[in-house]
This record gives sequence, structure tokens and C-alpha cells, in this order.
Amino acid sequence: MWNPPPEHPLRRLFAGLAEHAFFSHLGVADPPLTDYLSALLTRFIHNDDVFRLRGTGGQPLTELAEMVTEAERLPVGGRTQREYYRHIGDFALFWTGVYPEAVSRQRSGAYKDSFVNYTAQGKRGYMLTSRLEEEEHHDTEAGLFRRLSQQFEVCALGLRKVREEWEELRATPPTGGLIG
Repeated sequence: MWNPPPEHPLRRLFAGLAEHAFFSHLGVADPPLTDYLSALLTRFIHNDDVFRLRGTGGQPLTELAEMVTEAERLPVGGRTQREYYRHIGDFALFWTGVYPEAVSRQRSGAYKDSFVNYTAQGKRGYMLTSRLEEEEHHDTEAGLFRRLSQQFEVCALGLRKVREEWEELRATPPTGGLIG
């Protein structure tokens, strides 16, 4: 999993966009939450991180339904199950928030995910992650994952605003240079 440091340019860009979108548009001032979401956006720049979970045969899991099935096959508790449920939450939130049109396309095709509610599975993934974090006595992280579960729709809306802002940046020609 690619996890660039906070000073990485992409991470700083996403951090600024997330802070602005969540505070200005939604009135949410939660630095740990926006830090987590900007790190998520940075990690998911790479398809290898988006599709990092593997099935029993070693193939990448590309649908949320497959990820849930695989997570439920794992032994209860432990790091691997926690990582799977966290990724399920991240995957569902990323697609629901940043690319909701892709989720809609999946629902209209012959995919296993056409029967999956991304919001419900994302909320469930984060809630199960929070419970597993509590068992490991990571109360700070457990609280963050609980908030991600409880505020999933707000986070998805915030990520949609982040996407709108980065698209505006892309459409705006760079300024600078010599004056006069």
C-alpha cells in the first residue's frame, strides 16, 4: 500500500481540497477525518491500491461483493480481517464519493455489484473496522472509523465536492509569470 508522507505534493493538494470542501461546503471541521480522506485519495491514485485485496486464488478482487465475501471467510478478528473491512469501507467511500457514476454503471450491468448497496457495505466495513480496532485497544483509530461509518453519506458528499474542486483546478489555466 502506497502511503506518501504528509509533505508529498499530491497529499498536500488533496489535504487542502478536503479541508476546504468539508469546512466551506459542509461545515465539517474534523482534521483527523479530512486527513484520513486526503490520504485515501492519495493512496487510490494507484490502481494497485484500489484493487489491492486478493482472492483465495491470488487474483485481485475488483468488485465490492467479492471483497465482502472474502472478508467473511477470514478468521474472526485479527489484522487481516480488519484490513479487509477497512478497505471495503475505503473502496465503497471512494467510488460512492468520487465516482458515483461508476457505481451507477455497475448497477446497470451484469456485475455482482449490481446487487450491492455501496453505502450500506461501506458503513458496515468501517463499523466492523472500528470494533476490531477497539479490541486491539486503538481507541483513537476506532473513533475515526466509527465516525466514517456514521457520517458515510456526508463523507461521500464531501469527496464529491473535492472532485468538483480539482476539476475546477484542471479547467483553470495556470497563472503567474511576469507582469507588465
